[in-house]
Amino acid sequence: MEDYSLEQFDFPLDEELIAQEPSQLRDHSRLMVLNKKEKTIEHKHFYDIIDYLRPGDVLVRNNSKVIPARLYGVKDQTNAHVEVLLLKDLGNHLYECLCGNAKTIKVGTLIHFQDDLLTMTCVEVRDEGIRVMELHYDGILYEILDKLGKMPLPPYIHKQCQDNSRYQTVYAKIEGSAAAPTAGFHFTDELFEKIKAKGVEVLDVTLHVGLGTFRPVKTNNILEHHMHSEEFEMTQEVADRLNLAKKEGRRIIAVGTTSTRTLEAIYKKYHQFVKTKESTDIFIYPGYKYEAIDALITNFHLPKSTLIMLVSAFAGKDFILHAYDVAVKERYRFFSFGDAMFIYE
Repeated sequence: MEDYSLEQFDFPLDEELIAQEPSQLRDHSRLMVLNKKEKTIEHKHFYDIIDYLRPGDVLVRNNSKVIPARLYGVKDQTNAHVEVLLLKDLGNHLYECLCGNAKTIKVGTLIHFQDDLLTMTCVEVRDEGIRVMELHYDGILYEILDKLGKMPLPPYIHKQCQDNSRYQTVYAKIEGSAAAPTAGFHFTDELFEKIKAKGVEVLDVTLHVGLGTFRPVKTNNILEHHMHSEEFEMTQEVADRLNLAKKEGRRIIAVGTTSTRTLEAIYKKYHQFVKTKESTDIFIYPGYKYEAIDALITNFHLPKSTLIMLVSAFAGKDFILHAYDVAVKERYRFFSFGDAMFIYE
C-alpha cells in the first residue's frame, strides 16, 4: 500500500548548502546524473549535459519571464508600510497578490507606491494572505514594475540579486511569472548552439510560475494538499513537433518541473499534445504514471515540497532520497541558485 505521509519526503539539509547566489558561470554549476534504470549516479558539470543528449532528442523549456513583482508601498491614511507580491494577472487591471501583514488589508484599502506611479485598491479578500488588487497606473505596467519592483526571490535567499538577469533564464521571453523556472538557469546561449548542432530540437512552452512555488505542504497526508493552479500555453507548432517526436520514439526531455507539469497536464487531458492556453493544478507524486516526458533536468528541491514529490514520482522515491543524501555528502548547492540533476534511463 502506497505511503502518502509527508514525513517520507523529508531529509536533513545543512543551511550552508542553500545557494545564496548563482555560480559565476551559468553552465559551470555541478550536475548530478542519475540513470533511473541502472540506479547509477555520476558527478559532472552542467556543460557536460551535451554528452547525455542524443541527436533527435527534444528539449522542452519554459520561456516564462519573471517580473519584478515584489513591491513596497504605503497604505493610504495610515502610511503603514506594505509589501505586495504580484502573483497572477486576472485581466482588467486585476491581480492576485500575496500581501504581507494581510490582516490590515481589507476591501477598499488603497496602497500608494513611489510617487504614485502605481496605486492599488483591494477588491477581494482571499485566504492565506491573498488579496485581489485593482491596479491604477498610466503607461505600460511592466515598465513601471522595472522602476518600482524587486525580483521576488524565494524566502530562503537572504540577499537581493546584484544582477536581476541572473534570476532569469537566458531564453525568458513571455512576462508573467512570480518565480523563475530555475532549472533553466544553467543554460547559456553558447550551450544551446552546441546542443542544436548535435541535432537536438529545442522547443518552448510557457507556464507562469505562481503561488504554488511559495507554498509549503502543511498536511500530514499529501493527498490533502491543495495545489494552486498556474496558467500555461502551448502553440500549434510545438504540439505538432512533440507529437511527431512521440510517434518516432524520440526522447522528450523537460527542462524543469514547470515544463514537466505543462507537458504532463496536456498529455493526461488530451492523450496527445495540442495547442492550448489554460490552467493546471496537476499534482504529481509517487504512484503517478508519466506519459509525456522521458528525461528531466531539475535542481535540488526543498524537503517536503511538491517538487521533490514530482521528482520522486519520476525516478523512484528511494533512489531520489539516496541521491539527495549523496548530494548533501558531496556538498552540492541546493535550491534556486544551486546545482542541477539530469535523470534519464
